[in-house]
Amino acid sequence: MNNLEIFCICIDNRLLKKVRSTNYTPVGLGSDKFSSDWVTDKEGTNISYKNKFYGEQTFHYWFWKNKLNKIEKNKWIGFCGYRRFWKNQNSNIEKFTQFNEKILQTKDEKWENYEVILGDKIHLNNISWIKIIKYGKIALIRNPKSILKKNRNIRFHFDMFHGNGTLDKAIDLLNQNDREDFKTYVRNNTSYNQGNMFICRSKELMNKYYETIFPWLEECEKIFGFDLKGYGNTRIYGFLIERFMPFWFNKYSKVLEVPIIYHDLNKDDLILKKH
Repeated sequence: MNNLEIFCICIDNRLLKKVRSTNYTPVGLGSDKFSSDWVTDKEGTNISYKNKFYGEQTFHYWFWKNKLNKIEKNKWIGFCGYRRFWKNQNSNIEKFTQFNEKILQTKDEKWENYEVILGDKIHLNNISWIKIIKYGKIALIRNPKSILKKNRNIRFHFDMFHGNGTLDKAIDLLNQNDREDFKTYVRNNTSYNQGNMFICRSKELMNKYYETIFPWLEECEKIFGFDLKGYGNTRIYGFLIERFMPFWFNKYSKVLEVPIIYHDLNKDDLILKKH
């Protein structure tokens, strides 16, 4: 892929043929049994047993410990999921019929001025009142100013879906270099780069990122544990990184945003969502 490799993370071993059609590297996580055609997080140094709680972060841990130091210098490495893909910047979705023509296959020339590619932002202040009433009553009481759209920040959104005060407790466990900056970020921003996806060409930068997030998550485990109920709480460690990742890369590198295509490989739908 022209000095670019993208790992597509899946939880269903029946998707191998579809992932291969994208020219992405197939990654299998979770309880399914995956053949040797898949890259998995169960070999070498790994934390695959935490996948239920960490989501795709168990693969990032495996990649960090077993693969990163083998990657050639300045090669672009990216990650996506079986429902979210990087959009081909040169494509017209209506014009092309093949899915692999609509998604990113090669690096763009303008990438040379950047270190990291992130997805376009999801805007949280567009959340409906129905969801706020259903999930966010306590969060609204904690932060009455959130009744205004402009104040429905990342912290408010996280409290709604993943437990009131959980994000604040996790932030208190962050290293001193990032703690106050991340606290300011989640309170001052009503959007963040979506998808838990990134593309990066610096092994050193990726290593620094992984050296930051995994010790932090281990500290979080000490207070949240693994006796967690409900999807929004069980996957708490993955959701923490979903908010932290765009903050960290924007703080420590020069970032270019690229649109994300929503396409479930289990279905035939293709959506370029506007947030």
